[in-house]
Amino acid sequence: MFKLLSSMMIPLLVLMVLIHGILKKVDVYDVFIEGTKESYGMILELFPTLLGMILGINIFLKSGVLEFVLQGLAPFFSYLKIPLEIIPMAIMRPISGSSTLAILNNIYETFGPDGYLGTLASVIQGSTDTTFYVLTLYFGSIGIKKIRYAMWAGLSADLIGIVTSIIIVNCLF
Repeated sequence: MFKLLSSMMIPLLVLMVLIHGILKKVDVYDVFIEGTKESYGMILELFPTLLGMILGINIFLKSGVLEFVLQGLAPFFSYLKIPLEIIPMAIMRPISGSSTLAILNNIYETFGPDGYLGTLASVIQGSTDTTFYVLTLYFGSIGIKKIRYAMWAGLSADLIGIVTSIIIVNCLF
């Protein structure tokens, strides 16, 4: 029942928009075409910003810098009793949502979703945001260039979310 309802949501939403447009005597097709024409300008404005962000993320991930940093920080995190397996997710979460989903999936496959690491990874995923993606996409789309304070506020919120996640999950396990 829910699967059928779920698969019908988007077609029903489109149908509702079409019916509303017809009732309001709006040429829905022409309005749709005008909207798609307007979106090209936004796409052209956002593309360089997104391309730069994706390039930077791929360079960071493929270069092996993350593994090098983890090896250097392993004693520190071991002393704090923070599992080293969760650190890549904590580092990547403010940068890329898709990479952290891949890391989360890997943690689930390796350690299971119901264990300590799976729960910790899930809570971190839900308690943080992709700060750099949000800043790049939303601030770039409206032309804001000075993002310093927003960036520090977002990264501080991410750090608080990660630390709080570790504390809460440690209290629960």
